[in-house]
Amino acid sequence: MRDDRKAQDIMIEDVQITSSNDLVAAAKLKMMRCNVGGLPVVDEKKLVGIITHRDILLAGGEALGLKVEDLMSKDLKVVKPDTPLMEITKIMAYEGYQRIPVVHEGNLIGLVTQSSLIRALAGLEQLE
Repeated sequence: MRDDRKAQDIMIEDVQITSSNDLVAAAKLKMMRCNVGGLPVVDEKKLVGIITHRDILLAGGEALGLKVEDLMSKDLKVVKPDTPLMEITKIMAYEGYQRIPVVHEGNLIGLVTQSSLIRALAGLEQLE
């Protein structure tokens, strides 16, 4: 079966974000309140990193007082709006990513998560 859908067809557009200057504690609270496992880090509309719940757990309790920029991943794999689903699936499978930012000209425009990809491949409507 051929699937011609692209990142823009399944991405979550209403993405919760944080800033590199925010405290890790604030980012963690936002993740908990929004029931998400990670937040793209956006400064002046540009994607500069991503911080995940796992990053915070691995850093330990003292990390809560740090700034997001101290823990965020900066070397990101991102996709464009027209990236095919099969390519995104391969990135997630081989790299172990649970979320991939969708960018246009450096600006975050959406997020493809494992859940959104599974729902799309299963033929379910987007619920996020």
